[in-house]
Amino acid sequence: MLWFYFVALSVEMHRSMATSAYDFGLYDQGIWLLSRFHSPFVTLMGRNLFGDHTSFILLLLVPLYWLVPSSSLLFVVQATAIAAGAIPVFLFARKRLESEALATAFVAVYLMHPATVWIAFENFHPDAFLGVLIGTALYAAIEEKRLMYLISVVLAMSVKEDVSLVLIPLGFWIAYRRQLVMGLTTVVVSFWYSIIAIFGIQRGINGVPFRNGWRIPFGGLTGVLTTLFTDPISMIRYLVSDSRPYYLLQLVAPVAMGFLLFPEIAAIAGLVMFANIFSAFWYQYHIEYHYSFIVVPVLVFGTVFALGRLRRRLRRVLVAACLVCTLISAFLWAPLPGARTHLSYNGSDHPMVLAAHVAMSKIPSDAVVSAYHPLTAQLARRQRIYAFPVPFKRVLYGMDAFATGDILPFTSDIEFVILPLAMDDGMQKIWREVSDQFAISYANEWWIVYERKI
Repeated sequence: MLWFYFVALSVEMHRSMATSAYDFGLYDQGIWLLSRFHSPFVTLMGRNLFGDHTSFILLLLVPLYWLVPSSSLLFVVQATAIAAGAIPVFLFARKRLESEALATAFVAVYLMHPATVWIAFENFHPDAFLGVLIGTALYAAIEEKRLMYLISVVLAMSVKEDVSLVLIPLGFWIAYRRQLVMGLTTVVVSFWYSIIAIFGIQRGINGVPFRNGWRIPFGGLTGVLTTLFTDPISMIRYLVSDSRPYYLLQLVAPVAMGFLLFPEIAAIAGLVMFANIFSAFWYQYHIEYHYSFIVVPVLVFGTVFALGRLRRRLRRVLVAACLVCTLISAFLWAPLPGARTHLSYNGSDHPMVLAAHVAMSKIPSDAVVSAYHPLTAQLARRQRIYAFPVPFKRVLYGMDAFATGDILPFTSDIEFVILPLAMDDGMQKIWREVSDQFAISYANEWWIVYERKI
């Protein structure tokens, strides 16, 4: 049921133009380019798809692009991956708690966790695969299913370069509780893969070093160490600032903090949770963004593991408490039917949306386009497309995504520009500077399509 809700609403939001280049269009363009045997240089962000993140798992989606022409495909894939994460949860909980009913309750805990629900509607992210892959890795590790464990860990590493924040603690747990060699191998391989991915693959593709050092507070690692030893109070104030404690509450409240009874499995999520609240990047410590989803399967497994050590009667009471806390958390913080949180978007039958589709149909499929950002998600399947004001002004483009202001050297390559009739002052100013190079080829009450003058 929730799978259908995730699919239906995410597809409707996409058709309603509630998606954009970041973070849907760039993935759609990159995978489409691969499906046409082109280099996956994503012009929507000015970087190679795998130079941005080493999400090689996206290669598995390329054949789907040969079969399914709809730009809604990625949302169906994402919802399916999220829902599939309930399978290892159910299998482990059924065995650990010796009850299908209690296992089903934890399926609800997993699927209704606010971080799970939010990732289904935050555009598209490869991180959505981590629910099923990390969950399967945990299940296989606990049950000592080595082949299943190997496959799930390798696939998890292919999702993103920083998955080691979970795999390394998992490896240490396996080394301590299950099999020493397998655990230490997990630690070493996942650590070195992350190093190679960041400083080898990404640097080799991009030609520049690690790009995310700006997320480290206090001016970088040196500043962190200096502050830690010379002014620890400032460090503590930082860690409790800007709703960070509230974010941790949102993560742990749905499982009623039941994992604290025997926290050894849940502790596997400790490193990534700390990384999120320690980051200077606002999105990392807010439940509405994809950075939180990797924590969910670990906390759910950790809670099941802890409750499995209790007597059956107490176990049932605490499972009921988890379910109640999940329902309350979902009501407060998740965009579910009947909940307090609502998603704002125009319907796919809104006049503005219908007019946009008519306007976009006037642009040839092989044209080089600069488009208003919500339209880039609809036009991404082409070799060159840019989110206006790129290339007339650099915004979120290139290796340094935060460098702004300069004019990119290929402005003369733009054949079509599509913009809303109503633009803010900044957009109007940029457009006035280049508008004499274009003529109106189509217009309606919402949108204008410009074509370069011959």
